[in-house]
Amino acid sequence: MKNPPNWKHILYVIGVIAFALGALDPLEGSVVVVIGSVLIALSAFLIGDRHRKLFFWACVAILFGVFFLFYFSSKGGFGGGSSLSWWWGLLIIPYPVAWLGVVTLLIVRTIRKKAS
Repeated sequence: MKNPPNWKHILYVIGVIAFALGALDPLEGSVVVVIGSVLIALSAFLIGDRHRKLFFWACVAILFGVFFLFYFSSKGGFGGGSSLSWWWGLLIIPYPVAWLGVVTLLIVRTIRKKAS
């Protein structure tokens, strides 16, 4: 009899692919990055991965940054001729920082898995 598919691993792979593909366009692709980060965090939680808390907080930070990215985009941006100053751009910073953190964590996990 065949082994049933491992849905937790499938969620993880789909999340990583969505996470990487969403990075091709930082604004419109951010929705795909959010979906990917949610799937990665969910699969890490379901598997019981030791990095599940890091994936969760990165997911929250990405959601926070993407929310403000779209909010400021709907308001016409910030700085320049906009009514919002450049300082409002600091609310977007969690998105790229958390994205880099997840990429780093995925690379480290891959290297450690290959080494063991």
